[in-house]
Amino acid sequence: MIKQLWMIMHSLFDPDLPRRANVTPLKAQILQNRGCRTEEEIDKYLHANLDDLYDPLLMSGMAEAVSLMQESLHAEKKIRVIGDYDVDGMTSTFILLDGLKKLGAGVSYDIPDRIMDGYGLSQRLVEQAHADGIETIITCDNGIAAVNEIAKAKEYGMTVIVTDHHSIPETLPNADVIIDPHQPGDNYPYKTICGAVVAWKFILALYAAEGKELSKHNIYMVLAGLATNCDVMPIEDENRIILKYSLAEIQRTDNIGLHALLEATGLLEKEKLYSYDYGFVIGPCMNTQGRLHSAKYIVDLLNERDMGKAKAVAAELKAENDERKAMTQKYQNDFIQELSARQNLGNVIVELAPGLHESLAGIVAGKIKEAFYRPTIILTESEGDNTIYKGSGRSIEGYNIFEELKKVNEDQIMPKCGGHPLACGLSIKKDQVDELRKRLNDNEQMTEEILTSKLKIDAGFAMGDFTTFLIDELEELEPFGNKCPRPTFGQKNLTVTKIYTNEKKTMLRLTVRDKKGRGSTLTTFDAEGTLERLKQWCGEETCDRLLKNSVPNSGLEIDVVYTADINEFRGERNPQFKIVDMRLSQ
Repeated sequence: MIKQLWMIMHSLFDPDLPRRANVTPLKAQILQNRGCRTEEEIDKYLHANLDDLYDPLLMSGMAEAVSLMQESLHAEKKIRVIGDYDVDGMTSTFILLDGLKKLGAGVSYDIPDRIMDGYGLSQRLVEQAHADGIETIITCDNGIAAVNEIAKAKEYGMTVIVTDHHSIPETLPNADVIIDPHQPGDNYPYKTICGAVVAWKFILALYAAEGKELSKHNIYMVLAGLATNCDVMPIEDENRIILKYSLAEIQRTDNIGLHALLEATGLLEKEKLYSYDYGFVIGPCMNTQGRLHSAKYIVDLLNERDMGKAKAVAAELKAENDERKAMTQKYQNDFIQELSARQNLGNVIVELAPGLHESLAGIVAGKIKEAFYRPTIILTESEGDNTIYKGSGRSIEGYNIFEELKKVNEDQIMPKCGGHPLACGLSIKKDQVDELRKRLNDNEQMTEEILTSKLKIDAGFAMGDFTTFLIDELEELEPFGNKCPRPTFGQKNLTVTKIYTNEKKTMLRLTVRDKKGRGSTLTTFDAEGTLERLKQWCGEETCDRLLKNSVPNSGLEIDVVYTADINEFRGERNPQFKIVDMRLSQ
């Protein structure tokens, strides 16, 4: 069991702010927890629209890149877009490709193969572009670190435009122009945007320079919002606006491939889409192709003009993702069970995962990190080189996994290593795994505080005080995501009066009563884990009684952290509550 600290957030609360901002006190409290301190900030958070987005030309290099692309367009040069194999890379590739096509450009695209090329622009892709007579390369979601590859492209006389959003390395490539909001001296007001947003801003600026009208309410904005969510960008400032409008407009898309994917995943039938639908339904379907096959399937699907073909491809993508998900779920469950039996995993977990496809290492690393709340690196066999293992890492707040890997790599036990504070990718010589584990654990200086998971609670609030009006107000805070989580609430000393599980034990419901005698129902989909905890707290006999009948005075009292939303059934709308965490009342 990981150590977890419950923390009620105590933002400075202005008692007059709810009146001035015309919101309830509960909503004002949550908005202050999200950083809104004035009625103007609250108004922007709730009501900003696409007209409030920042001017693309504020980004360093944007005007120069647009001018260079205009030269290539008017000279009818052969242009190639080179993207990447995740959702951000696929969508930004389509945005540039389609946007340039509609301006009459002779444009093609390429995406690296995960096994052959690895991440981003590779020498192979540059050589292929040269063989194809390409005169201008424009990258998206990559390129900022491609020093050698861009040098080769320049040797061949190509014009190279880099559009990227990743951190700036010590040495910049010798591209003709670079667009990346993290560049020193860049004046763009909000920098934590994804590659698809950078690509969309480039197309907006290019169309304006060409005197062409391009509405912001189009497929490029929708895809930029999808990528923002799937690339786990902070849902604040400009990102919040883009994601909000993307979710509102995606079901009306006229893009045949995207429409088919929405239909195959059942999302066309939903009344409204949420950030969850992007991150856990559409995104994984797209990412599976980049992980297991080729991201080109997705770019080609977005380019498809035949609905019948698009539907067939989308159905295949959905089925394949379902299969991948089931396979990964079983593997990670077995792996977590095996690790749980170990005596000492260390504060930094480094494990070899036999038989796991290298593209799934990051997913499994993330699940193990969540299960043990430790920085985790999972290594697998490399399909392209049998002398190394390839791996992915996921970290916790307070441990910069990328910087820590760089510190222990002075003698190059890892031929490749890249990433950022919370995630990394690497390759390592096969005989150096134990050495990597030892070095990372010898070096780590994590305190007990860093190794303790923090569960932030927006407010102490009784379930019995929730109305549909209050919950509707909370829904106006959508979209939720990174840096903007769904609001959580805490309530103490609830007596459990009934336990229900479905036949497959995939869902569990608790009926509870508060000190005022009001009853509420809580739901969780971790049925087995929750039932096990309840048995530990009250014993098998009491648990069995609660499973069979209502027991008003069971003696089992719990504290709960929960979320609130609306259950709609046969025209009726009622509050419903989902368990985030629970503990035995003190």
